[in-house]
Amino acid sequence: MTERLDNLCIVMVHTSHPGNIGSAARAMKTMGVKDLRLVLPNRFNSPETKALASGADDILDNARICDNLREALVDCHYVMATSARSERSLPWPQMNAREGGVHVAERLTSQKVALVFGRERTGLTNSELEHCHALVHIPMAFDFFSLNIAAAIQLLCYECRMAVLQTHPQIPPLGAEQELPATHEALEDFFEHLENTLIETRYLDPEHPRLLMRRMRRLFGRAAMTENEVSMLRGMLASFQGRKFQPRDA
Repeated sequence: MTERLDNLCIVMVHTSHPGNIGSAARAMKTMGVKDLRLVLPNRFNSPETKALASGADDILDNARICDNLREALVDCHYVMATSARSERSLPWPQMNAREGGVHVAERLTSQKVALVFGRERTGLTNSELEHCHALVHIPMAFDFFSLNIAAAIQLLCYECRMAVLQTHPQIPPLGAEQELPATHEALEDFFEHLENTLIETRYLDPEHPRLLMRRMRRLFGRAAMTENEVSMLRGMLASFQGRKFQPRDA
């Protein structure tokens, strides 16, 4: 059953301290999580990284280095961000670490799931959070304390592992009769197409966008669209533009 954890990836964004990457790799290794993705890490190959990995060299050797968050999430179907801040102008769906572990475990049978961790001091920006479906937080005893990023990764990987071991998957394995869920790449292409169409039809003013596209992301994010549904919607958008939509894999 723990092979479901192969569908879980850990994404670290702009990590400042190379030792935290090594410690994170060790934390992942102890919980059976193998897929590490790093967005513009600082001094990734430093001796401190290797030293603190302590037996998790295979995680580091296979880590994917990415130029931006979108690239890191290209094959993912569901993205959960870690955040200590809740005072957002348009709040994301939120859950605590235990709830998040269960939520992730239910999806791992048929979906690639990403847990995204931001900068050590400032976390993730709002624009980075746009790529995510929900937020997970670790409740602390005192508001002014925060966990080291490797400790947070250890805790969330543990919750996901325990949920995998203790719960039955609610989403069945993919079969011939079941459509593939849309990947993050397909969804981002759709949102770009949608935004351009709304601008062309003058529904969206690019000078005063307000929160329209963020609300659109929430709306379509709740729909959990499949690849075919995304292609259908993009075909509709193309028809509004007087164009013909050609899927990438066509």
